[in-house]
Amino acid sequence: MPICSKAACQQPFQDNKLKALMLTAVIGSMLSLTACNNTDSVAETEVAAAVDLSVFEGCYTVSFDEPAQIKVSEQQGAWVMQMKEPASANRVWDDPEELEVVDNSEIPKFFSIDPDNVDGVIARPDRVLVLAHVKPVYANIDPLLDSEYLSYIYKGANTIYRVECDEVNTDILANPHANIVIDNVNESI
Repeated sequence: MPICSKAACQQPFQDNKLKALMLTAVIGSMLSLTACNNTDSVAETEVAAAVDLSVFEGCYTVSFDEPAQIKVSEQQGAWVMQMKEPASANRVWDDPEELEVVDNSEIPKFFSIDPDNVDGVIARPDRVLVLAHVKPVYANIDPLLDSEYLSYIYKGANTIYRVECDEVNTDILANPHANIVIDNVNESI
């Protein structure tokens, strides 16, 4: 004859099942929260690594009323920059120089802007030229910015302007602000 009734004997077993179920739910919740945190940090790392460099494709100058002086493009899977050549070079653009993505942690070395307000940064490996794209929302509210693009060229930082690319030589070595247009190399051949 049992010491307890059937219902009374099953109560500890049911309590243990309930405790095990609750313990499983708590552990599962903790693991899923941990997994969410890990997923978020992995996603942030992937986003940082996958900067959309297409925002840099185009030509740039130091003021709107001058012809293009720098060209950024993707060639054979790599991002490159080219500078305008004088007419005496018999070509419009110089040889492509490869560019690399710069980590946002390096932004303070070149620009006085919070890295959180920058979409991406590319530069020559020697850092003589560094280009940054400022988030449009920030560029619209900062009265000191009149362009979404910043350049750091040999120890000096300023805004630059994206303009239409052209195939006209300019003598930027003589006086880059004189707006001197020589002839089009392609027309003189």
